[in-house]
Amino acid sequence: MTLLGMVAPVVPAAAAAPMPMCEGIGTAKVLCSFDVPPGVYRVSLALSGEQAVSVTAEARRVMLPPSSTLKRLQAFAVDVRDPEGEPTLQTGTPGLQVRLTSADGTPVRLDGISVRPARQLRTVFLAGDSTVCDQASAPYTGWGQMLPQFFDVRLAVANYADSGEGSASFLATEALMPTMERRIRPGDFVLVQFGHNDKATTAADYRRNLGEILDRVIARGGRPMLVTPTVRQLFDSTGQLTPTALHVNGLGVNLPAEMRALAAERGVPLIDLTSRSEHLLESLGPTASAALYLPEKKDRTHNSEHGAEQMARLILTDLPLSLHRYRRR
Repeated sequence: MTLLGMVAPVVPAAAAAPMPMCEGIGTAKVLCSFDVPPGVYRVSLALSGEQAVSVTAEARRVMLPPSSTLKRLQAFAVDVRDPEGEPTLQTGTPGLQVRLTSADGTPVRLDGISVRPARQLRTVFLAGDSTVCDQASAPYTGWGQMLPQFFDVRLAVANYADSGEGSASFLATEALMPTMERRIRPGDFVLVQFGHNDKATTAADYRRNLGEILDRVIARGGRPMLVTPTVRQLFDSTGQLTPTALHVNGLGVNLPAEMRALAAERGVPLIDLTSRSEHLLESLGPTASAALYLPEKKDRTHNSEHGAEQMARLILTDLPLSLHRYRRR
């Protein structure tokens, strides 16, 4: 099945040719909607001329890197789910939505868009909390929403992270681990970040929960990778991050240290996002690093769009070669 829409050359908005799947042709904001069932799809775009255009899909996922010299033909893979955002919330719109927005307010020069099923593509699944998930409303943004833009059309990102989840609740909730698990195929990747909501989890339980996630992913033929949690923006008087910021929980358990040790024991790849984000925040200092978070909402845990993109870039730094090969060139 191929769904294809060809757009007429952009003319003044009042005379723009009608397109059933796209709204806003001839304006700076175009929304294209496709009535497709859940699954993985390849989306191809034909864009004319040089123009800075942001391309997002579904729940505010950034699908292509912004550029002032976008190639005429662009493609990306997108995971369509119901619900399209956080798995435990009934949010979003059925089918697939693709949004194109020009940076300078000029009409988006879209010549064509096509959508076709891509069932055999490799998938990277995300298991985590609100710092990872597909946040419905700006400025809140999970790093998982920023990740798709960095991979090429051979890889889809399926984000099963959910607000408020810890390592135990993710396992126990049907819409999370059990649902994600059923979709994992041999060779798929699974990035696992927990810690923010394991405030009262013992070291033994934390490692047991993570170990069960690893076992279940491996049993499906998946390739798990542990990701230590992003830091909170909490500084002490010396300009260093506090133990709470670094995820030493209420029981005194250093959760990132436990995850590092488990990764070493199990021979599982580790992305040390705690250390990477700690270094980033301390190099910026308390004032400059605030832009990565939401101080206007008195929130030092969740990231802004800018902050989420920076966290996603830190993850890319530690990607193993098996996943790095899918990076967009």
